[in-house]
Amino acid sequence: MRLINILFFVFLFSPLVVAEDRPNIVFILADDMGWSDLGCYGADLYETPHIDSIAGNGVRFADAYAMPVCSPTRAALMTGRHAARVQMTIWSEGSLRGPQNRKLLQADSLHSLPHSETTLAKYLQEAGYLTALVGKWHLGDEDHYPETHGFDVNIGGTHWGAPQTFWWPYRGAGRFGPEYRYVPHLEFGRPGEYLTDRLTDEALTVIDNAGDTPFFLYLSHHAPHTPIEAKAEDVKYFESRLRPEMKHQNAVYAGMIKSLDESVGRVLAKLKDRGLDKNTIVIFASDNGGFIGIDKKAGHTVPATNNAPLRSGKGSCYEGGIRVPLVVHWPGVTTRGAVCREPVIVMDLLPTLLGATGIGLPDGVAFDGLNLTQLLKDPSATLDRDALHFHYPHYYSTTTPVSAVRSRDWKLLEYYEDNRVELFNLKEDLGETTDLANQHPKRTAQLRKQLQRWRDEVGAHEPTANPGFRPRKIGAR
Repeated sequence: MRLINILFFVFLFSPLVVAEDRPNIVFILADDMGWSDLGCYGADLYETPHIDSIAGNGVRFADAYAMPVCSPTRAALMTGRHAARVQMTIWSEGSLRGPQNRKLLQADSLHSLPHSETTLAKYLQEAGYLTALVGKWHLGDEDHYPETHGFDVNIGGTHWGAPQTFWWPYRGAGRFGPEYRYVPHLEFGRPGEYLTDRLTDEALTVIDNAGDTPFFLYLSHHAPHTPIEAKAEDVKYFESRLRPEMKHQNAVYAGMIKSLDESVGRVLAKLKDRGLDKNTIVIFASDNGGFIGIDKKAGHTVPATNNAPLRSGKGSCYEGGIRVPLVVHWPGVTTRGAVCREPVIVMDLLPTLLGATGIGLPDGVAFDGLNLTQLLKDPSATLDRDALHFHYPHYYSTTTPVSAVRSRDWKLLEYYEDNRVELFNLKEDLGETTDLANQHPKRTAQLRKQLQRWRDEVGAHEPTANPGFRPRKIGAR
């Protein structure tokens, strides 16, 4: 009833002047899903037939990138501007206070997405679209919730980055500290209800109630972020399939992926049942690389996932931390079953979707994304862009503060603690196993200068020396 009332208000007061042929948009974002966690990207244990079908009907991007962690990616997605330019380079809560016992103090990062930024949802809302977020928001406090950034409907979006549990009533304290967490607007559930399923229920309600109004549905799942929890029957199924030679070894995580894939299947089926499948752009992606830590609080003994053949995982600027799955189906535009190897990045989605809906980019705004329509039509095409940049001036379990630049096949990482640089040729060494910096000093120097020019251009915040840092003496306990 609450959602129906909201939609009635939206329909009553929105400028419904959008042409009938403007496409609907369904953007499904996974949380912490690794690049090789889908069947169409080479997963062995995990099963993702519904997500794979999006790639089968559209385009799979082999070299798609996000930011190293969640909130920066979400800010970049919403604004079409790099996280460093928006000055949100760490997850929202992480901006409040960084570690005080490390060599560097982390760079300043905003806690909330400023209202001076115009989001994809706001552009679409002003053009007459119904805009709905279902799931994770993680872009600031209550004064910066989705409703303040162009979303007509917000179901579940808060400042928290993960739920206390995936089981109804989705609330409690202890896992992420003493703070009590909950997922709002999901109150009337039942014991045994699973969060991924419930968010899908709410997303289907949005589609059902949109009527003839074009809609933007941002289904932002919490899965497969920690806590690593799945349905018992799914865990049992994947435990029976486990083999020692598989790169993926976590049956519970596999169960989370299965529920996520089932969610996508239900959304695709709803679009077809409503006759909307021929006029809806469907996108599936992840917000960063896969989490390679162990969820010990859930009793696990193996990592959540394995990003092989990529190096490292979430938080890192190695490929395992920033390269993500991205599949797009745009009826009448995408080439069926195509693979695109042109490097693309999350900021590209805003200009692409605005272009698809006939909304022009405003003047006077420094966008960092490019329109991908040409690649969707012809996956062998190239973009007029020489390099992609990454900036994580913070600490994480997989990294110390770092920036990186990818220029075609070459990639350079620069670490702040010791000014170390590493150079890799991704075409020959996808796993970033061989540092070529000493063998190619001119290229290394060139890319390092290019990276610094970019940081200066976007006003990237950088870490500073920690005056209170005391190096640990060798042998000290």
